[in-house]
Amino acid sequence: MNKYFSLLVAAALLSSCGGGKYASTEKIYKKKAKDFAELYEAAPVEDQIAKIAAANKEWIASTNFGVRKPNYVMIHHTAQVSLDQTIKTFHNQKVGVSSHYVIGRDGKIVQMVNDLYRAHHAGLGRWGNDTDLNSSSIGIELDNNGTTDPWPEAQITALTQLLAYLKETYKIPQANFIGHMDYAPTRKNDPSRFPWKILADKGFGFWYDGVLETPPYGFDPKLALRIIGYDVKNTDSAIKAFKQHYIQKDTNSAVLNEQDLKILYAIFKKFL
Repeated sequence: MNKYFSLLVAAALLSSCGGGKYASTEKIYKKKAKDFAELYEAAPVEDQIAKIAAANKEWIASTNFGVRKPNYVMIHHTAQVSLDQTIKTFHNQKVGVSSHYVIGRDGKIVQMVNDLYRAHHAGLGRWGNDTDLNSSSIGIELDNNGTTDPWPEAQITALTQLLAYLKETYKIPQANFIGHMDYAPTRKNDPSRFPWKILADKGFGFWYDGVLETPPYGFDPKLALRIIGYDVKNTDSAIKAFKQHYIQKDTNSAVLNEQDLKILYAIFKKFL
């Protein structure tokens, strides 16, 4: 049996943690996981083939298949005051948001959704040609108010340990570790003031080298942003998101100065 499918079924069959503070939400998770497991084990998949408007059709099972796997990691800040508050938010079914992992300021890692399930953390956006990163990414929320909170060493260390596991397990390319603002530049700025270089130095995303080149004549910043992955439908927002990620100053301005253009050119070349 495919190892990812085995993990999915195992997650559905595991008993909940029983009593305690989160007993009721564990019960809901277990029920939903069981329902999903039943969808995966259906053979023939009658509710799918039945919807095809063709008279001549048949189910014949293949022996070669697996479950879908994550190909991106998206990092967020919670914009809340505590780990407990974020957990409470992710238990609110009316709000309907979630993330696979939440990391506290003290470095505690809380997993809230199976890696192989689709969490609700990305929302509307675009990265490259992908318009549904909920379906193709792991979401990680970092406990941080998004304005004045520092990024504690314990939290960043825990994050890099988690990223190492995800990168190795799912063979996620180095380029595919991004922020929420990269994917949704018109409406998000998280994670703000974030130490992306620390992650890039460990192989999670890219950063620029110490010596920067002047872009060649005819260098097109909009095209460069598009090749990196940004949605340039709103070019000003894409520029601001790029600056929030790689420059981290003057981020409310969509103007790229000479130094900014050198940094953009350096990052652009890493995506070629």
